Amino acid sequence: MIHDFGIVWSERSLLLSGLGNTTILSVLSAIAALLVGFLLTPALMSKQRWLAWIARGFVDGMRCVPFLLFAYIVYYGLPSVGLRLDNWTSGLVALTIYNAAYMAEILRGAWASQPREPIEAGVAFGFSSLSLFRRIVLPPLLLAAGPVIGNQIIQIVKDSAFLTIIALPELTHAAASIQSRHYVPFAAFITAVFLYWGLCLVIEAGVTTVDRMAASRR
Repeated sequence: MIHDFGIVWSERSLLLSGLGNTTILSVLSAIAALLVGFLLTPALMSKQRWLAWIARGFVDGMRCVPFLLFAYIVYYGLPSVGLRLDNWTSGLVALTIYNAAYMAEILRGAWASQPREPIEAGVAFGFSSLSLFRRIVLPPLLLAAGPVIGNQIIQIVKDSAFLTIIALPELTHAAASIQSRHYVPFAAFITAVFLYWGLCLVIEAGVTTVDRMAASRR
């Protein structure tokens, strides 16, 4: 067993490269998903039924489709309609679109629970729609939704493991590569588990900080 972990250690550069790719992919897709979520949230809450219906259909559709199947559609299905993406772009697009639906629903719930008085006061003081959102709505919204957004980012990290199916060189793909060449499945995959755990602990530390900030504002 110790010998198996020694083999994994000798391949540490491959694992660290996979961890780096997982981190970059997760950060980029989390930021992009949050931005798309911000665009979808007003549509979900729109009084125009057709707009709210379209936004709700997208959100519900993404939440009901397994991510693995959606990744297959993006990488293998889109070329059938003339849109061919490389594995990195496919992985980023799949993670972003899929998790944007969750981000939008998180933000919608947080927005709906916010007190109306500060918004009404901002309107009374003459804030424009953009200024009102940026200065009155956005700060408490992010603080209130921060812990749940953090949990969703952890889910993004876990979803990224599925992208090994499209040969994206992330952490799970690196561990599988070591296992296939050296036949040390336990050592390779348990090492990957601990690396995922460490990455998620960093995210949880950030979530805890945001939660404390939110508590101090209440």
